[in-house]
Amino acid sequence: MKVVILCGGLGTRLSEETHLRPKPMVEIGDKPILWHIMKIYEKFGLNDFVLPLGYKGDYIKNFFLNYYNFNSDLFLSLGNNLIERNNSNVENWKLSLVDTGLSTMTGGRLLRLKEYLKDSGTFMLTYGDGVSDIQISKLLSFHRSHGKLATVTAVRPPVRFGELVLNNYKVERFEEKPQAKDG
Repeated sequence: MKVVILCGGLGTRLSEETHLRPKPMVEIGDKPILWHIMKIYEKFGLNDFVLPLGYKGDYIKNFFLNYYNFNSDLFLSLGNNLIERNNSNVENWKLSLVDTGLSTMTGGRLLRLKEYLKDSGTFMLTYGDGVSDIQISKLLSFHRSHGKLATVTAVRPPVRFGELVLNNYKVERFEEKPQAKDG
């Protein structure tokens, strides 16, 4: 099964970071968000990824083109132009890095992947910042058991601030960052 991870957006809400690199390449610890997402899918046996690229797509291409070398011990013989790699510690991932345009919207990016997905049947899709603890196998079982074209998962994020509940201008209670009721 293929996993599409949308990697083409501008990442404007993280502009302090994304003027240098695309949002999926912003690091958590010492690895990009994208790597963490891929590790989640790998945990559930999914390792065939399609990455629709746009904004700073070359950054993502360079990361994966150099991934094997950066995760191996190298012996170089510069005079012979010889490179030997030892003790490689890389994942068994297959990647399709597809340029889908700089200003293409989400639906357009997916449409441009038609040729890459036509023989795959069911596929997964998430955003390039979609780190979660969702049980992929349970999600897939749920999807298949309902016989629908698509299944969407969403979260109701906690609110950013505490909530002050007043009754007749008196504080009745204070709730520390309660779960959002809507949205």
